[in-house]
Amino acid sequence: MTEGMHPNISLLKNLDLQDLDACKGIFADDFVWHYVNPRIPELDGDYRGVEGLKAFFAKLGNRSGSSFRKNNVEIWPAGDELVVTQVCNSMIFEGRSIEFDAVVVWRIVDNRIAEAWDIPAVNTVRSNEMS
Repeated sequence: MTEGMHPNISLLKNLDLQDLDACKGIFADDFVWHYVNPRIPELDGDYRGVEGLKAFFAKLGNRSGSSFRKNNVEIWPAGDELVVTQVCNSMIFEGRSIEFDAVVVWRIVDNRIAEAWDIPAVNTVRSNEMS
C-alpha cells in the first residue's frame, strides 16, 4: 500500500536502526530521543542527535549483551506531525529472555524526524523460557 501511504510513515519506513549513519539525512539537526524506564534507570535521559541515538542503542546493547531485537507490530499517523509505532521487543535482561511491548511516538517536522519518545511497558514484561 505504498501509493496512499502517509508521507510520515514512508519516512519512518526508511529508518534503519541498525545503520543510523545511512539514515542521518532523515533526522533534524536538533533531534532528541527521550527515554524513561524505571527497570533500567541508567538508560534514562534525552539523547541528542544521531550520535546520541547511537549512544543510547550502544548502552542498551551493553546491558542486553547485544540481544535487543525490535519487532514491528503496527504503525499509524496521528495527524500531520506525529506517528505512533507499536513494537514488541525482546532481549536478554539480567540472565532472562524477556519480551515487552512499547510504543514510540515520533514527531516529524519538515519531512525530518525532530523528536521521539520511547515508552516501554515495564509492568507487563513477559519471560521466555531459555532453551
